[in-house]
Amino acid sequence: MLEGTIRESTGKRSTKAHRQDGYLIANIYGKGVDNVNAVFKMNEFIRTVRNKETLAFPVNVGGNELNVVVQSYESHPLTGKLLHVDMMVAQPGIVAHYNIPVDPQGTPVGRKNGGMLHISKTRLRVKAAIENIPNSIKIDVEGLDLGDSILIRDLPALENAAFTDSDRVSVLSIIKAK
Repeated sequence: MLEGTIRESTGKRSTKAHRQDGYLIANIYGKGVDNVNAVFKMNEFIRTVRNKETLAFPVNVGGNELNVVVQSYESHPLTGKLLHVDMMVAQPGIVAHYNIPVDPQGTPVGRKNGGMLHISKTRLRVKAAIENIPNSIKIDVEGLDLGDSILIRDLPALENAAFTDSDRVSVLSIIKAK
């Protein structure tokens, strides 16, 4: 479980001091839950997020154990180092928006014909309760040839969940390699 501490001061000076000490600034929020300004050790946070098996993962901040989902993060434009992360408390039964990763399955025919798989949406926005959210959206790309694409409307409907992106948005396609 990821351990964090509550930030007492939220000013610029304390934020810089936390970042220099190797901490990641975080904001935890949720419906009916007070906002929590927290800090996590950068390496522990990255290790936890990379090794998690579900979309939601537990954190312990100030003695409170919360089940959270990463909603957004901010990274440095030059170094790529994480600066800030927003996490939403995953409350059972409450419908909210989540970003679900796309997982292409198989090798497309078009790749053997000189094309490459281009994933234009690595995450799809879904509205549902946390218990109805899949860990990833698996898309079969075996039959795709050069010029073919899969749109959101081509994906099978999720049970008790709805895609909130437009149905004409391309998720992935096979493009000609240069």
